[in-house]
Amino acid sequence: MVGPRGFTTPSVEFDPLVGGSYRIAMQPPDGDLFYLSGEFREVNSPARLAYTFRWDPPDPDDRETVVTLALKDLGEATELVFAQGTFATEERRALHEQGWRDGLDRLEEFFA
Repeated sequence: MVGPRGFTTPSVEFDPLVGGSYRIAMQPPDGDLFYLSGEFREVNSPARLAYTFRWDPPDPDDRETVVTLALKDLGEATELVFAQGTFATEERRALHEQGWRDGLDRLEEFFA
């Protein structure tokens, strides 16, 4: 359920504490396995999460970014405010945006 449509997540390592790390293996439909990883900078359950995001191994065309998720209870629903940056290029930003849109759409479908 993590990642763009068609992707699977064969493994997830996750230590959600400030200073803790994560590593996620993702596999697109063409079968080429790749990894992303980072460290948790802020863990304020259930309202806020901030962590670094980098490709593992590092992609020379990209740079480490910071992802921030803020959640707000609206009673029957939850509002998510998402931010990620700063990107090396506009093209990299657009690729990340599409991936997150697909992944968040999948999450919404899961909870529908």
